[in-house]
Amino acid sequence: MKNVLVVSFGFLLLFTATGSLLNLQSSLNTEEGVGVASASVQFASIILSSMFVAPLVIKYLGCKWTIVAAMGCNVVYTVGNFYPGWETLLPTSIILGFGESPLWSATSTYLTINGRKQAEKDKKKNQDVINQYFGILFLLYQSSAVWGNLMSSIVFGQDSTSVNISESDLQFCGVGSCGNISEAPSNSTRPPERLVHTLMGCYVGVGVLAMLLVAVFLDNIDRDMTLEFRSNKEPFCSTFLATFKQLNDRRQVFLIPVTAYIGLELGFLNGEYTKEYVTCALGLHFVGYVMICFGATSSLFSYAFGRLSQYSGRVALFALATTTQFTCILGLLFWRPHPDQLPVFFVFPALWGLADAVWQTQTNALYGVLFHGQKEAAFANYRLWEAVGYVIAFACSRFLCVNTKLYILMGVLLLSVTLCFSVEYGEYIRPTPSEDNTIDTKLEIKSTELNEDTDTECDKVL
Repeated sequence: MKNVLVVSFGFLLLFTATGSLLNLQSSLNTEEGVGVASASVQFASIILSSMFVAPLVIKYLGCKWTIVAAMGCNVVYTVGNFYPGWETLLPTSIILGFGESPLWSATSTYLTINGRKQAEKDKKKNQDVINQYFGILFLLYQSSAVWGNLMSSIVFGQDSTSVNISESDLQFCGVGSCGNISEAPSNSTRPPERLVHTLMGCYVGVGVLAMLLVAVFLDNIDRDMTLEFRSNKEPFCSTFLATFKQLNDRRQVFLIPVTAYIGLELGFLNGEYTKEYVTCALGLHFVGYVMICFGATSSLFSYAFGRLSQYSGRVALFALATTTQFTCILGLLFWRPHPDQLPVFFVFPALWGLADAVWQTQTNALYGVLFHGQKEAAFANYRLWEAVGYVIAFACSRFLCVNTKLYILMGVLLLSVTLCFSVEYGEYIRPTPSEDNTIDTKLEIKSTELNEDTDTECDKVL
């Protein structure tokens, strides 16, 4: 539990910075669309990292030092935001992207190993302990949105520049926005540079603190496996292409849509909702407060669902998330945002956070249960397809109408949950053997072979 708390608090500190920066990119760095472009580049880099880098780095460095090194990539990205431009944001976004997949893959692998060891010790089901651990991780990780956005709102709230939003401007908010830049209202005026530098300085500080916390206090529980990998000299191509080999598993292919959907729905919230609904109707300084609501609900429900899943099962929670987010999408299609409807701006991210808590905790736990023998490659695939969803969301930001994006989101949601339920049904009919059972089976086979060899030698002697 100490290890779970250390890595979870490390994520809280780290994503207080980078998570909040992602929320602000589409509204803060609007010049020539550099903010949205850098987000797209970031997630394109995650795709490449997931395909070629993550499994190899984790096996060579081990989970602990992979996490520390990847956190350093996040700090570099934050430094690049001091003076945002094509020459600073794009290179640091690439660095962040290449570190992001190893970071999440190593963390998920670490929690899975840790959960299995604890389950064996307490004589509990593996998936129950793993679910609980992911619930704790996402409780603290999602709460980072609260603190990061609170920082940005307090700092940018010192800006005395007032935003005047006319009724004519409001008609282009929400689904009224159709990528027409010349007609869209300009309510995302960049705050003074001193405030931007103050915020970035705070973000760099918490990022460095996260690195120190993990480096000093996290146990290196997979050190032996890492040393064994280095000494065995496993063929480079075998590890290098492990992410692709994982796609031979039909269950992995069926989980691609739901994993990509997580990136799509978060990309829509971070990119479109913050810009076309909140910034458009209320102004940039409200983005932080609205996203605090998302972070708080997602954080609390992540922990609750991590505990509840052992009683309700994953399928019931997936059904809850689907119903909630489908209702939100319909609501966003018909709602016309107006400053007089202030509470409504907070209702949507709160419900979105509830659904996202299910997708994040239960999908990670499902990966841990289904692919315990290929943990590094499986979680690299998770980051790969989630990043694909993000890239699609941000790449289409300037070219598609908001209502078109919502219809796409709705279609992917229905496809995702259908395939996810089919995987769950297959797991219900034919459960995946636990790692302990697999080891016992191998030992039993080895013991049988040894006995047969012994009998043969005895026969020869006689």
